[in-house]
Amino acid sequence: MTEETPGFEEKPDVPSGATADDAAEAVESEEDSTAPAGDATDVALLAQLDQARTALAERTADLQRLQAEYQNYRRRVERDRVTVKEIAVASLLAELLPVLDDVGRARDHGELVGGFKSVAESLETVVAKMGLQQFGKEGEPFDPTIHEALMHSYAPDVTETTCVAILQPGYRIGERTIRPARVAVAEPQPGAQGKAEESGDPDTSEQDSE
Repeated sequence: MTEETPGFEEKPDVPSGATADDAAEAVESEEDSTAPAGDATDVALLAQLDQARTALAERTADLQRLQAEYQNYRRRVERDRVTVKEIAVASLLAELLPVLDDVGRARDHGELVGGFKSVAESLETVVAKMGLQQFGKEGEPFDPTIHEALMHSYAPDVTETTCVAILQPGYRIGERTIRPARVAVAEPQPGAQGKAEESGDPDTSEQDSE
């Protein structure tokens, strides 16, 4: 049994009678034989690292896409929820419009008194809180998008088609029109503008002659 002497490294086998150059070549050949194994390990590790980075990038892109789709879904659901609510409120208030018309007629005839007046005012307060707005006034220009003309006439004192009487007020919720205002309209008298211009001509001629 032999003991290894500490402090000495194992030397490559060198044939007896070899020179110092032969010994150096033997050492280099041994080092060259071990080098490819280390390089192959490094290449394999780098390949695995690249694969891991590629997989991470793909998973990150998938998560970002899923998050964007979820946000779009939430916005779409919220928008649909608001739309459904508006439609439901509009349908309910549309059923109450005849009652509000009766209240308005009773007020115009001085019949809105006593307990009926309190109930009517409470009803009007509730529908106003729900967003119901009344529109339609005498003297405003006729707008076919919010007015429905039930009567038509000519008037010398208007310069455009004008609402001269509100037969039934219109109602809206926000930008949504529940019922157009039903009105009587008047248009300028045919030829009135031409007559007005003709009536001004003699005065002009007289001033010119003076």
